[in-house]
Amino acid sequence: MSLTYRNPFPSELYGGRLTIDPDAVAANWTFLNGKLDSKAECAAAVKADAYGIGLKAATAALYQAGCRTFFVAVPTEAIELRALLPDAVIYVLDGLFPGTAGHFLEHHIRPVLGSLAELQDWAALCKSADRSFDAAVHVDTGIHRLGLSPAEFSAAMSDRDLLGPVVPSLIMSHLACGSTPDHPMNRRQLELFREVTAPFADVPRSLANSAGVLMGADYHFDLARPGIALYGGKAIETASNPMKPVVKVEARIMIVRDVPEGDTIGYGARQTARRPLRNAVVAAGYADGMIRRASSTDERPGGFAMIGGHKAPILGRISMDMITLDVTDVPEHLLRRGALVEMLGPTVAAADLAAYAQTIDYEYLTSLGRRFERVYGPLT
Repeated sequence: MSLTYRNPFPSELYGGRLTIDPDAVAANWTFLNGKLDSKAECAAAVKADAYGIGLKAATAALYQAGCRTFFVAVPTEAIELRALLPDAVIYVLDGLFPGTAGHFLEHHIRPVLGSLAELQDWAALCKSADRSFDAAVHVDTGIHRLGLSPAEFSAAMSDRDLLGPVVPSLIMSHLACGSTPDHPMNRRQLELFREVTAPFADVPRSLANSAGVLMGADYHFDLARPGIALYGGKAIETASNPMKPVVKVEARIMIVRDVPEGDTIGYGARQTARRPLRNAVVAAGYADGMIRRASSTDERPGGFAMIGGHKAPILGRISMDMITLDVTDVPEHLLRRGALVEMLGPTVAAADLAAYAQTIDYEYLTSLGRRFERVYGPLT
């Protein structure tokens, strides 16, 4: 799909470029949808501005591919999404904030009720209208964040005096360790979810996130709600990533210079040149989402960029607006001033960078700054 996006400044004024491929998002959803039984629906998590790539572009591509149910985090995201997709089903994962029920009804959005207090508030609303309004009920099977405890859930779902006319549109839980499929927590959560929801089998159920989709049919139930995999992220740490890359970050070379052996590079003088080096300074930094923890020191290597198929390791600390790269072994003709260097993308996976930064690719994607030129289209 094509999307017209108008950047406020001419291309040459930007220190870098963020290219986003909505067709890759659609392809990733189609791939995950194909992993599900034909009776299960594939929804999409589009919280945090669709994991940083842009809500409008992502949801347009997903809707065109066939996705009809979406999950966001907070009501403001849901209201923004409702304006884009008038007939989509939209769930709010953070649930029902006090005094907000009217907004949910006005915008036809559904809270994921994650506490007994929220369920009581929603039930009171339904009783006052003498009808059930759509909402999900979240049961906690072990992650200990949101969700009714299994005992609370079983008691509440059987208490018609409490529920009144409430009939949940979905019962859900969330995997704590899906990124490591062999972790015993996954099986414990699955068995507990089956057990506590068995008496309510007529209500659709959801357990699988991205990892859950890839872990097999036991986890699929009636609806899966992938997130990170839609955006090219690595959902399972111990397996190769089958998803198409969705974003590419390129930063502009500002200067190439020589560094004598024994000199230090960057703030704190933490990186020493072990040989005569050439370095390139590019116009991106942690203010643009290039996470500082991927810096390099004499004690540990940092992340890297790619220049024309050649690896360029980060030298020294990543600063707010600049990153220094070791380009000693990069051909000179690729190092012209103003050239764009791939900092993240098809040949620099976010998961690989995240390992250097001691984090996960979710943080990279959702941290990408707004100082880059933004382009929608193929990553090539």
